[in-house]
Amino acid sequence: MDTGLAGKRVIVTGASGGIGSACARAFAAEGAHVVVHYHRGRERAEAVAAELGGALVIGADLTVEAEVDSLFEQARAELGAVDICAAVAGVWPSADEPAWELSLERWEATLRANLTATFLTSRAFLREVQRTGHGNLVLVGSTAGRFGEAGHADYAAAKAAIQGGLLLSLKNEIVRIAPLGRVNAVAPGWTISPMTRDTLDPEIVERVTRTMPLRKVATTDDIARAIVVLASDELSGHISGELVTVAGGMEGRTLHG
Repeated sequence: MDTGLAGKRVIVTGASGGIGSACARAFAAEGAHVVVHYHRGRERAEAVAAELGGALVIGADLTVEAEVDSLFEQARAELGAVDICAAVAGVWPSADEPAWELSLERWEATLRANLTATFLTSRAFLREVQRTGHGNLVLVGSTAGRFGEAGHADYAAAKAAIQGGLLLSLKNEIVRIAPLGRVNAVAPGWTISPMTRDTLDPEIVERVTRTMPLRKVATTDDIARAIVVLASDELSGHISGELVTVAGGMEGRTLHG
C-alpha cells in the first residue's frame, strides 16, 4: 500500500539513536526527504545519513530554545518546508533511584531532556505548520508513562505528560492552523536499542515479558513502522490524538508465572 510519504520533508529528532535511526530509514524507504537530527552523536548521525544517500544532518540541543528554532530554520532553508516531525529524542536515566532518593537536579534534568525538549520541538514544528497550512506530528512517549516505572519517576512523569496532556492539547490546537493537521503519539515498551542493550540481558527479558502476552521485546523497526503509519495521511488520515502502545500487549500486571 502506498503511504503517500514520497517527497514529504521529515525531521526525525534523535536520529542518531536506535529508534530515531530506524525512523529515518523507514521514512527514507517510503521516498521521504529526511533530516537526521542529533545532539551528541554526530558520527552516528552522519553514518545514518550516508546510508540514506546523503540526507541532511543537523545538530541541536533540543533543550535550548534557539537551537531548536535553528534546526527548523536550517531544514526549511534546505528543503523549502517541513511536512512531518517525528519527535523521537529523549533520555532515559539508567540509575535506579526511588523518589525519596531522587535529587531535584536529576528530576529537572530528566523533565527538561524529555518533556521540555518535546515541547520546544513541537512548538517549532507548529510554527512551520502555521506557515504552510499542513503537517503531521508524531510524539514518542513510553510505557513508563502508562504504567509508571519504579526507580524512574522522573522519566515516567515526563513521558506521561508528553503522551497525555501535551498530545491531547496539540491535536486540538493544530487544526486552528491546519484543518487536516494531526498529532499522535507512540509509546514504546521494552525495545532493543543502544540505550537499553546493556540492561536487557536474558534474565531481565524473562522478567519484563511476564507482563506481556507476546513474550519478546520490540525491535527499533517495530517502533519506527508505527510512527510511519501515524505520519501517513493515506494510512491514518482520520486518526488524531491517539496513543499507540508498541509493547507486545503489555499490561501493568504479571501474566505469566
